[in-house]
Amino acid sequence: MDTINNILITGGAGFIGSNLALKLIERGCNVTVLDNLSPQIHGENPEQSPLFLSIKDKVKFIKGSVENYNDWVDALDGNEVVVHLAAETGTGQSMYQIKKYSDVNVGGSAVFLDYLANEKHSVNKMIIASSRSIYGEGKYKCASHGIVYPLARSGENMQAGDFNVKCPICVSNVELMPTDENSKIHPSSIYGVTKQVQEQMFMITGKSLSIPTVALRFQNVYGAGQSLSNPYTGILSIFSTRIKNGNDINIFEDGLESRDFVYIDDVVDSIVLAIFNQDADYKVFNVGSGYCTDVMTVAQSLKSIYNSESLITVSGNYRIGDIRHNYADLTYIKSEIGFEPKINFEEGLARFTTWVNQQSVQADLYETSIEEMKAKGLYK
Repeated sequence: MDTINNILITGGAGFIGSNLALKLIERGCNVTVLDNLSPQIHGENPEQSPLFLSIKDKVKFIKGSVENYNDWVDALDGNEVVVHLAAETGTGQSMYQIKKYSDVNVGGSAVFLDYLANEKHSVNKMIIASSRSIYGEGKYKCASHGIVYPLARSGENMQAGDFNVKCPICVSNVELMPTDENSKIHPSSIYGVTKQVQEQMFMITGKSLSIPTVALRFQNVYGAGQSLSNPYTGILSIFSTRIKNGNDINIFEDGLESRDFVYIDDVVDSIVLAIFNQDADYKVFNVGSGYCTDVMTVAQSLKSIYNSESLITVSGNYRIGDIRHNYADLTYIKSEIGFEPKINFEEGLARFTTWVNQQSVQADLYETSIEEMKAKGLYK
């Protein structure tokens, strides 16, 4: 599909979207962006945010909402490919802003897909940004029962300081394994539920309308350019903003919880492959680095790089809805479309922190987000 000319990116002024837009423009594509310029992502003056300014004069920009039918009509005009990135993101926040997350992530998708099913359009391919959160705790191995897909951890265990994932059959501790695309889908957060539904809506509609559709299940995306003012998602940006403000870092659980951190450039490469490679059509892929890094290592690395005197405290606090570990099995995406992450965590962290050091210090809203969760009984 090298002849694609016109591409719509919803959420195209965001972190992933703006980087993708610039990459597609380099390829000679005409890019339309539909974005509501959310202050949570873009700060108090969204139209002056670096993410928006990086694309403002290079794309056809439509300020609007995926919940609005007319905004979709304007945005879809003449576009052949839709990359749907627009979403509310944040595991913790989703647990008490349930209607908002459902309205935007599920409802916004429904408006678009309903349009495709009922109106004339030029769309011939769709890419949906899914999430590793749909797996819940993901894939593990039990010494007695083999491969298992554990349930969400119990509050009773975590209150007692036991943060380990348990076998759903014998309740013994289990060994982490890379999560592949055939793993059980059972999200433990409202955010995860909305991403699961969103993915399934796109895949079902794509097949029914014969519009090739690809779902990309992103791990924890990070890198130069991500929002430093959003306290609800992005552990590297949250920790960096706290350090830059001279604040201490509170690490949840025992600090050994881990994530698969995948650099923004690799994520953009995966989307480009999904757009232009017909071997991706109607398939679902994990997108990650294929490795996991624990939160304590992240905090200590950032403190060292920034030469910070911030204290790192392992508090034993935890959030309802958080998973313990997850990292992606990339076997399928490598074999089907040749995706291979190029930037390891050490290099990615160096690029990210170099960029952070060039930015103005953002207000640290982390404590506010924690107070919100405490008030809802979701932070223990």
